[in-house]
Amino acid sequence: MQKESFFGKDYQKIKIGDVVNIAKDYPIVLSSGTEIKDVPIAYQTYGKLNKDKSNAILICHALTGDQYAASTHPVTKKKGWWKYLIGSGKVIDTDKYFIICPNTLGGCMGTLGPKEPNPKTKKPYNTDFPVITIGDMVKVQKHFIEEAFGITKLHSVIGGSMGGMLVLEWASKYPELIKSAIPIATAARHTAQNIAFHEVGRQAIMADQEWHKGDYIQKKTFPVKGLAVARMAAHVTYLSEFALAEKFGRNLQDKEKPSYKFDVDFQIESYLHHQGITFVDRFDANSYLYITRAMDYFDLANENKGDLAKAFQNSTDVKFCLISFTDDWLFPTSESKFVLNALNYIGAEVSFAEIESNRGHDSFLIENEQFSNILQGFLEGL
Repeated sequence: MQKESFFGKDYQKIKIGDVVNIAKDYPIVLSSGTEIKDVPIAYQTYGKLNKDKSNAILICHALTGDQYAASTHPVTKKKGWWKYLIGSGKVIDTDKYFIICPNTLGGCMGTLGPKEPNPKTKKPYNTDFPVITIGDMVKVQKHFIEEAFGITKLHSVIGGSMGGMLVLEWASKYPELIKSAIPIATAARHTAQNIAFHEVGRQAIMADQEWHKGDYIQKKTFPVKGLAVARMAAHVTYLSEFALAEKFGRNLQDKEKPSYKFDVDFQIESYLHHQGITFVDRFDANSYLYITRAMDYFDLANENKGDLAKAFQNSTDVKFCLISFTDDWLFPTSESKFVLNALNYIGAEVSFAEIESNRGHDSFLIENEQFSNILQGFLEGL
């Protein structure tokens, strides 16, 4: 893991694309009480906004995602993470809908986050950046769609994993601004197990001597090893036991017998090393700390004295489609049913589907005919 990170080397040279500054004349108050102003938001759009601005769909990305849902990533040069779903004639049809995908608050692809300059010091915020929540991310998105596009009601808000948390937050806090909500492979809270995995990742980053208490940009270095290990640990949670066994089993990597050393012996080890080291090319270590912490804090029921139904008490006009996957052990179907029960209690119009899968939590990113058909059918029925 000696590779130098793109972000640690010359992050300022990244050509982000579309960026707009919001809240220029007033502050946005975060959950912590901190105020932010003149906030840059980086985003991608697909399709055209119609005259009455009624065909806009907001796509919310996952923890390690970004705004390049259906376009080539400027760093990795890879196709968009939902390229198979978004486009002309596809499930999320850009001939019908205007798709907006912003990089979330705290991110590292152009939206305000730890590596962006602090207006007070003119240097990167680093760990002086305020701790944020899922609620803060959605509050910023709300101002963004209103100020940048003049949209007063979204046709739908769609997202998986952390993106699904954002969808649920939208439905809870701003139901009057959305017609429908599609939370996928997600939950209304982060479990103790998920918080534990995140803490392992954060500690790996902070234990790297190149982290420098978050000031690695000024030191012209990057916690490559720590971030790579964090990614390796997290990536295991995104997969299923079946997927790992089918793809790798106990197969050795380019050898016929074990080395009897601590080298990479197994194919699964080689795969995880690859996932870790390629991740540092496109993601900022401090952003990882902040976004995982935001997910950990998320708990819609706790915000409402333990009553999840109360969180959605004003959401009866929103049409919901909840989707989970059978072998997702990170956000299991039981978490979606927890949300389903709350929505049924308030009398919301809600559809629910558990999709058969053997690819684990990452199933929502992998082409799946049943998933595509359900998503398309729901959108067409709105």
